[in-house]
Amino acid sequence: MKTLIIIGGSGHGKVCADIAELMGYKEILFLDNDESLRECGGHRVVGHGDDISSFGPDAEYFVAIGNAETRAKVTARILEQGGRLATLVHTSAVVAGSTRLGEGSTVMAGAVINPDAVLGRGCIVNTAASVDHDCNIGDFVHVAVGAHLCGTVSVGEGTWIGAGATVSNNVSICEGVMLGAGAVVVRDITEPGTYVGVPARRI
Repeated sequence: MKTLIIIGGSGHGKVCADIAELMGYKEILFLDNDESLRECGGHRVVGHGDDISSFGPDAEYFVAIGNAETRAKVTARILEQGGRLATLVHTSAVVAGSTRLGEGSTVMAGAVINPDAVLGRGCIVNTAASVDHDCNIGDFVHVAVGAHLCGTVSVGEGTWIGAGATVSNNVSICEGVMLGAGAVVVRDITEPGTYVGVPARRI
């Protein structure tokens, strides 16, 4: 397979590189703004995060940056320069055949995405998280470790669903929400902000 360039040499990048190895990528290289960083997950860091254009048309790119706003900006820069985004799915993840998974997204180990779910560009479905049937997930959403979205949930762009959080079925969450770890959402969230608790309330 083609060379994979991962932007972001953090722990998240290390996990994404492991997924890429399992998918059969033979050459995995990192770009990172930390000039002291020499490797990540056993793979070389070969340049700065802005060095996207130097790898030619055969390379694919993956943005391994947790912050949604930064992930969106770097993704836009890759696409503006004609780069192609990889989509990474762990071999132990369960992804229904009718799922639509946006380019540049990742589905990590033990995650489950059920039929007719639609996920946008640059999403993260993290370790052991689940997205049930008919969910509609906007661009650059992060469903964190062990979080669960029940059926027919809608989540707006750039929202973070915290570790272990649960969103009840038929609930909509607007863009720009930070949902705290372990929170439980039982009604629509219509204003951006940070929400915590059971049931989730804005703070």
